[in-house]
Amino acid sequence: MIIRISLAEQTLTLFDAAGNQLRNYPVSTAARGAGEVRGSFCTPRGKHLVRARIGGGLPENTVFRGRRPTGEVYNQDLARVHPDRDWILTRILWLSGCEPGKNRLGDVDTMRRYIYIHGCPDSEPVGTPRSHGCIRMRNRDIVELFDLVPPFTSVEIA
Repeated sequence: MIIRISLAEQTLTLFDAAGNQLRNYPVSTAARGAGEVRGSFCTPRGKHLVRARIGGGLPENTVFRGRRPTGEVYNQDLARVHPDRDWILTRILWLSGCEPGKNRLGDVDTMRRYIYIHGCPDSEPVGTPRSHGCIRMRNRDIVELFDLVPPFTSVEIA
């Protein structure tokens, strides 16, 4: 399996090992564009892999903080109480860079920047850059993708 994320098209495409397209999803990457430096709030480019899969079996709209479920399930009442929260919902695919000096180690380390592919509120638009650096997906889409990809799946962001 290979995941390709297009920053220009705001899409995530899943391919099998033979290069056949299996799925295509709209996503939302960083509002500040592409970039690798810690604190930039940009989406890192290059070759990555899925280092960890978090949230399997939990209900859709499960809320995560620090990669741990909070016990909350996202809804409009919770959103009103926390209007400025950057919601990480449903599932997390935690990415690790594969290119030392570009997206791995030091100030450009994707994993240490906590860059994920994750669910977001269904009220949030996807298909346009709006995130703080992560790749946001619709909850039903991240559940499907999560179930299809094993740990260490290749991820290319361009």
